[in-house]
Amino acid sequence: MVSAVIMRVLASALPFVEVSVPAIIRGGVAVFLFVLGLASGVMGLAALQRAGTTSDPRRPTGAAVLVTTGIYSYTRNPMYLGLAAALLAWAVWLSNVAALAGVVAFMLYIQRFQILPEERVLAARFGEAYEEYRRSVPRWL
Repeated sequence: MVSAVIMRVLASALPFVEVSVPAIIRGGVAVFLFVLGLASGVMGLAALQRAGTTSDPRRPTGAAVLVTTGIYSYTRNPMYLGLAAALLAWAVWLSNVAALAGVVAFMLYIQRFQILPEERVLAARFGEAYEEYRRSVPRWL
């Protein structure tokens, strides 16, 4: 993943913004965040598969049903949230404040070039039901 590589480069290039955290704490927090991210992604994927709709982010027009239950009742984008959590885990592991820029960059990029186009397709496909869902469930958390 491009963001993870950029984060590593930033951490190496800017050692003066490193945060000194004992490895046991840093590792524990990183593993916790990674597991949360993995769980979010897996739950999102499983919910889409159970509903019999596409999970392919390149083909939002293939959405057969609007999934609003389970993890989708807390976040509209559990798989992207999971990726962001995994990147946050990587930033924690790197112990460098500059690495957080990679998490932010990923979130801004994915929102602009993936989430917003998906939302336009879903709004056109599911109309008022999607608009109501969008008003009641946050995009990230």
